[in-house]
Amino acid sequence: MFRHIKIYHRQSISIDELSSRLLGLGYERVTSVFQEGEFCVRGEVLDIFPFTFDFPIRLSWDFDVIEKIATFNPADGRLLWDYEVVVLLPRRKTQSVKRIIDIDPSVLEELPVYNFVDFREGDYVVHTEYGIGRYLGLRKAEFKGVEKDALAIEYLGGDILYVPIEDAHLVQRYMGFEKGIKVTLSRLGSSEWQRLKERVKRGIYNMAAEMLRAQALRSRLSGFSFPEDDEIQMAFETSFPYEETPDQRKAIEDVKMDMQSSRPMDRLICGEVGYGKTEVAMRAAFKAVLAGKQVAILVPTTLLAEQHYTNFRERMKDFPVVVEMLSRFRTRREQKRVLEGLERGEVDIVIGTHRLLSPDVRFKDLGLLVIDEEQRFGVKHKERMKRMRVLVDVLTMTATPIPRTLYMSLMGIKDISVISTPPQNRLSVETRLVRFDKDIIRQAIEKELSRDGQVFFLHNRVETIERRAKWLRGLLPDARIAVAHGQMLPAELERVMLEFINHKIDVLVCTTIIESGIDIPNANTLIIERADMFGLAELHQLRGRVGRYDRQAYAYFCLPPMELLSEDAKKRLKAIEKYSDLGAGFHLAMEDLEIRGAGNILGTEQHGYIAAVGFDLYCRLLRQVISEITAGERMGSF
Repeated sequence: MFRHIKIYHRQSISIDELSSRLLGLGYERVTSVFQEGEFCVRGEVLDIFPFTFDFPIRLSWDFDVIEKIATFNPADGRLLWDYEVVVLLPRRKTQSVKRIIDIDPSVLEELPVYNFVDFREGDYVVHTEYGIGRYLGLRKAEFKGVEKDALAIEYLGGDILYVPIEDAHLVQRYMGFEKGIKVTLSRLGSSEWQRLKERVKRGIYNMAAEMLRAQALRSRLSGFSFPEDDEIQMAFETSFPYEETPDQRKAIEDVKMDMQSSRPMDRLICGEVGYGKTEVAMRAAFKAVLAGKQVAILVPTTLLAEQHYTNFRERMKDFPVVVEMLSRFRTRREQKRVLEGLERGEVDIVIGTHRLLSPDVRFKDLGLLVIDEEQRFGVKHKERMKRMRVLVDVLTMTATPIPRTLYMSLMGIKDISVISTPPQNRLSVETRLVRFDKDIIRQAIEKELSRDGQVFFLHNRVETIERRAKWLRGLLPDARIAVAHGQMLPAELERVMLEFINHKIDVLVCTTIIESGIDIPNANTLIIERADMFGLAELHQLRGRVGRYDRQAYAYFCLPPMELLSEDAKKRLKAIEKYSDLGAGFHLAMEDLEIRGAGNILGTEQHGYIAAVGFDLYCRLLRQVISEITAGERMGSF
């Protein structure tokens, strides 16, 4: 059994006793919590930032009983979501707070994926030893003559298992990620659950071995070791006009250590929209150029390529760095000039769409490949990326933790840096589900324009977008309204976007072309027509187009009557409204998986295993298999 502290709602424990136990686990008492491993006490409230958590938690007392457990945003103190039980882990001398592989192996075998028990009465849950049941709530139960608080779980036939609160880490909410699956309760006293676990573990083995072989092959390759930072690099970094967040600084350090190693870098930067991933990429690119290497930055859309091109040029204008772009915004003559410059080594950094993956793109000395939102590229494009990345350092950025990445990062197979700290003064976007009504829409737009702001109005049908713009002009005759979509001629689309950026347009009627990376600080109201037609990840990504600085932003998701919506659409919209706080992306990604199923990202067989034992136990089994393979052990029992 590993050292830990379990805290649960309505627990009888004094603040002084808990503080003493936290000190014993290596936590530091401070006046305000800002980073993992810290806690502070103010009257009847104790704040603590647990190791491996993305946000700190706040405990409130009623005399010596814990009345409330909730995470909170350290930037403004707002409570985010409540918990019933939290499991706190000890500090280690070499603790890595972002890579679960660095935690003591004895902890890994029992550690839940989320480090807390996040379920409510009526939810399906999985007990590591007894299988799938239905959670009935916290009850009093007697264990060896002593009455304790316990989790009550119902199994097949109505049998009830009482799990003492000190064993709560063995229970997690069941998540199967298979759409429409019928959950079958396990039977207490049967050996079927143990046989099922062994069957799943054997099935996991081949996949884990293949992933580890690929990692081992790459680790044996010898790449280019970039030199340590010099004065020019430091001058470039000090020109950053904002203060880096702690997570951002950690990600930058991780990337530099990777680049200075002889092993080719393959790191993922995972962070919410607008949390500073691009600055990490800029510093890596600048470091590569100083070492005489070229950099390719691959993005999914022409608009994002244009924005990165503008930002990189502006950021590096005081340094001898040549930045170019390849996309359909460029003429044939301009593309030819860039291609020749790349081959001769005259272009240091090239930013582009899938055009960068064409056979005629040849580099003199490519040293770094940056991929923004890799999951948005097709299979053929990814095959070309694989060929490019054999001996080149690779940095991938994403705002959505897609399942394969999630598994690989949890297992420590892929290097990952998570940026979960919001920039200073960032406010969450106020999200409203509304019916499509001209008065609501007019008031929302007029409210934004009255503070000299701008509006995105998303109408995702090119065939009728001009008609919608005409309707809006009739509704708001004084507003400057323009249209933008992916079927426009490149020169015309570029002109419209530049006018919107320069505030010559008040309302941009657009398609999902704005989904990736468009950063317009003055646009802080988003209106989405027929929001029920979008996926959860799409809605979250689109909502990230507003609220990127310190002004309160609003997202209006316009809907037909609720009785006309599908059950899946209702679930998505309920989730997007519930998780509107900063840092909600991970929770939304998990909700999206539960609503729509996980597709075929890991293959049908592996998804069957997840459905059989639940996501959390699947991850624990995968961790154990990887540990056994790495240690050269034969498969044993779980």
